[in-house]
Amino acid sequence: MSEERSQVTDATRAAEAEEAQVRHVADRPASPEEEELVEDRTVDDEVRSHYQEMTEIGAHEKGEGQVP
Repeated sequence: MSEERSQVTDATRAAEAEEAQVRHVADRPASPEEEELVEDRTVDDEVRSHYQEMTEIGAHEKGEGQVP
């Protein structure tokens, strides 16, 4: 692989910064059927607890993606 292909250019950084500022929205609103499907949904307490635990573990994880 050439050295040129492995370098991030200023143009790439500028495009990423611009994209990060864009407000992302759904491609379409939810249909009435989709709205109805989620209206009465609840989350089990065990699932909620597990999600919170995994979020906490992930928040303190060191490794890939870490900038020295």
